[in-house]
Amino acid sequence: MAVVAMERIQICGLKKERKPILEAMQRLGAVELCDTPEDEAVFKKVDVSEPASYLSRHRQMALQALEILDQYAPQKKSMFAALLGKTAVTADRYDDFVNLKQEAKLTARKIVNLSKSMHENKAEIIKLRLQQEALEPWKDLDVPLNFSGTKSTSAFIGVLPGTWDQSRIYEAFAEVVPLESEIFSVVKEQTFLFLLCLKKHAPQMLELLRINGFSKPGVQSVLPPSQQFEQYDKEAAALEAEISKAQAELKSLSEKRELISFYADYEAIREEKYSVISRLWQSNHIFLLTGYIPKRDSQRLKAFLESKYTVDIQLFSPGEDEDVPVLLANNGFVGSLEGITESFSPPGKGEMDPTGIMSVFYYMLFGIMLSDAGYGAIMALACGLILLKFKNIEPSLRRSVKMFFFCGLSTVFWGIMFSSYFGDVVDVVSATFFGKAVTVPPVWFSPTAEPMRMLVFSMILGLIHLFAGLGMKLYQCIKNGDTLGGIYDSVFWIVLLVSSVVLLMSSSLFMEIVGAGFTVSKMAGNIAAVIALAASVGIVATNGRESRNPFKRFLKGAYALYGITGYLSDVLSYSRLLALGLATGVIGTVINKMGAMTNNAVIFIVVFLLGHALNMAINVLGAYVHTNRLQYVEFFGKFYEGGGRKFEPFSNKTKFYKIEEN
Repeated sequence: MAVVAMERIQICGLKKERKPILEAMQRLGAVELCDTPEDEAVFKKVDVSEPASYLSRHRQMALQALEILDQYAPQKKSMFAALLGKTAVTADRYDDFVNLKQEAKLTARKIVNLSKSMHENKAEIIKLRLQQEALEPWKDLDVPLNFSGTKSTSAFIGVLPGTWDQSRIYEAFAEVVPLESEIFSVVKEQTFLFLLCLKKHAPQMLELLRINGFSKPGVQSVLPPSQQFEQYDKEAAALEAEISKAQAELKSLSEKRELISFYADYEAIREEKYSVISRLWQSNHIFLLTGYIPKRDSQRLKAFLESKYTVDIQLFSPGEDEDVPVLLANNGFVGSLEGITESFSPPGKGEMDPTGIMSVFYYMLFGIMLSDAGYGAIMALACGLILLKFKNIEPSLRRSVKMFFFCGLSTVFWGIMFSSYFGDVVDVVSATFFGKAVTVPPVWFSPTAEPMRMLVFSMILGLIHLFAGLGMKLYQCIKNGDTLGGIYDSVFWIVLLVSSVVLLMSSSLFMEIVGAGFTVSKMAGNIAAVIALAASVGIVATNGRESRNPFKRFLKGAYALYGITGYLSDVLSYSRLLALGLATGVIGTVINKMGAMTNNAVIFIVVFLLGHALNMAINVLGAYVHTNRLQYVEFFGKFYEGGGRKFEPFSNKTKFYKIEEN
């Protein structure tokens, strides 16, 4: 339950030292900036949108260059590349990069330009091929398409709609105008033809052609089509050669990938810095910065900056009305679940971090739902190896891997308790291939043999989970000075639920159904009924307390008491522990039986590997989803509102490298 205490920090420094101060703060990543009103007669904010936009464009250009290199000169990556994390570099290398920045920028620009040139050439080739396609019907014409005739003749080159042959042409035109004609092709109900007549007959010919729907070619050429066709081929070949040359050049530039990656991060860091500069209040000689810093880091940052620069640093306790960011800090066991809490919402103002108490139930519920020692061992082993081998793994990913490591250990525990080892593989293998069935007995009981017992256990665990949520509500109310509210909203419900359970346990019919071998005495049941009635009255009387109108207050209280049906459905929700646990075990058992049907060890191994890999993948996903569901809906619903804002410090938000202090 660790929400890190925050302080508001105000730094006043000399403007001439602004750059190194901001860079130092950025590398430390300890302060989240906030906007505060200042005296605008003295301080002003600087518009840095232009340089920030310039840096953004260059960062985007570098990233685009890397994408182009990945396309034309892909880098061989290990299947574990995602686990390698960012490459660590020293702050000195970052500082020295200023000497390489120009080379990196020019290289990135060259890569982008080469890619652009390639795309333009490819577009030009497509255009040439389309022009060739348009010329195809005219390929046998031995004069240019723009040929209009000689001194004494007029030529008409074009297209007539429909299908025409020589006899039809002469029939339509020769009776009026003496002519020569040649048909080159008939394509899609269009006739491509050449007509020649004396110049003095040209007006009559033109009129006849117009009447018959004559049109000029959609493409023109200064050369005869066959020669133009070859010219296009040559131009396309030249463009292909340019593309090949550009591709070769891109491949040769792939050795600059590291330089460009660093350049992208370099510009990202500067862009982030400029975004902060735009939020500073500045006068002619000083600047003013305000933000939030974890209390644990404030004195260290203060001492560091004061030892190096001329600064005045003030620390304040945040006011009640301030929107303070939330930072969680837990040990390794609990901290691996911080992502689950943050996915729902960081704690709101006055709320505690629920991750600690949640972790106990989370690992337990996940283990019960998967409940196979073999699957758990694989999970724990794989995650453990990743954690040991990949030390540089990104923190958020490390947190998730660690979470599944603990989930795997929990699954092993519950698998041993319920005697599930890849389903019943021990029984099946021993009976099928060794002729004698060997059974590993459960340490507690087998859910497949005693499902009712498992259901009761799930319900009891659910009740404990819900009581823990109500207990958190009570603790939170007491911590915030609202003890009565805690009694009204938590204690009454806990008393009502406990007394209702005792009342049920006094019923022999109910106890027979659940398979219990005892019954609570009638006297205890009667006392529980009275207590339950008193708790119900308390709920009705207090849960509408914010209303001044007595009638409205009573209705709200009665409606709150109706919420007991919600508790009933909440408890029933925990039956998914039985359902998912049984699903894992039963499907595993079926897979083993299918593999053993042929009495062939090789087939059994193949079916075993494929079947259990699939079963494990599906049920790990199911356990993860349903465990989150039980935490978010049933547990958080009793006390947690969230709505906090995650702490986002001013830091190096890089993609490929992480800058480490020397």
